[in-house]
Amino acid sequence: MGRAGSGPEAGRKTAAAAAVPVAAMSFAWPWQYSFPPFFTLQPNCETRQKQLSAWCALALAYSQRHRLPAMTVREAQDSPLFTNRRLQRKLPLESIQVVLEELRKNGNLEWLDKNKTSFLIMWRRPEEWGKLIYQWVRMQKLLVPERAFCVREDRGYWLRFVKKTAVSKNGLTNSVFTLYELTSGDDTENEEFHGLDETMLLRALQALQQEHKAEIITLDDGRGVKFF
Repeated sequence: MGRAGSGPEAGRKTAAAAAVPVAAMSFAWPWQYSFPPFFTLQPNCETRQKQLSAWCALALAYSQRHRLPAMTVREAQDSPLFTNRRLQRKLPLESIQVVLEELRKNGNLEWLDKNKTSFLIMWRRPEEWGKLIYQWVRMQKLLVPERAFCVREDRGYWLRFVKKTAVSKNGLTNSVFTLYELTSGDDTENEEFHGLDETMLLRALQALQQEHKAEIITLDDGRGVKFF
């Protein structure tokens, strides 16, 4: 099994800056994104609320499509999410902060510092990620030895074989995983939580811990989790 080589902070800025422009080309933008007035929050309360709802939906869809890590407000301001270079329109910084605060009120954003300069957009809430991860753990098949036997070859060598059988009653509960194995291991490659930002992963595991389904532990080479 693999092990983590670095924390989430090391490559965060690089990932956010490098991935966004390329990935933006394949994203299906909503019609409002090509409408210049969309980039100015209107004073009328009803119109403004509709705008905020549209911006929130766009932010969630964009973050999910590109699996954006935690980012700063400045990075968000410079990203295609809030800047339409073709229209030469950009949502002002104060309006971006209003949108982000609306996401927080809806339970889809968490500020990561007191000054509200960095944040984590949650297109799935921590408890939803935790449920997905725990379902995967319960569905995994555990290979256990069934019987062992020996075979003698012509040259006098003895080989010991162990026949294994699959047991899936409780999956891999009572097993320990590193955080790297959950989000970057080969076994989770086809799972939705593969590649999940470590900050969100920890939130999900903390939700499971509160339900007494997991315990976050410290390992020699980093943090891990034991499932129950």
